[in-house]
Amino acid sequence: MAEQPPEKPIFRQIFEASTVGIHLVLCIIAGALIGYFLDRFFGSFPYLSVIFFILGIIAGFREVFRVARKADKAADGTDASKNL
Repeated sequence: MAEQPPEKPIFRQIFEASTVGIHLVLCIIAGALIGYFLDRFFGSFPYLSVIFFILGIIAGFREVFRVARKADKAADGTDASKNL
C-alpha cells in the first residue's frame, strides 16, 4: 500500500491559487511599462508598447499554465518541481 503525501493546509492552497491572478496582471503591466519607456526613449510610440504588451500577455499566461501544471502534478502525487 502506497502512502499518500500529506495534504497541504487549506490556507496554503488558497494562497497559491490567489497568486495566479496576481502573476498574470503583473506580467502584463511589466510588459506594458517596459514598452512604454522604450518607446519614450526611442521615440517610436506605439510600436514597442504594443509589442511588449503582447509579450507581457504571453508571459502572464505562460505563468498561469506553469502554476496549473504544478498544481495538477501535485494533485497526482508526483514531484512537480522536477519538471519545471
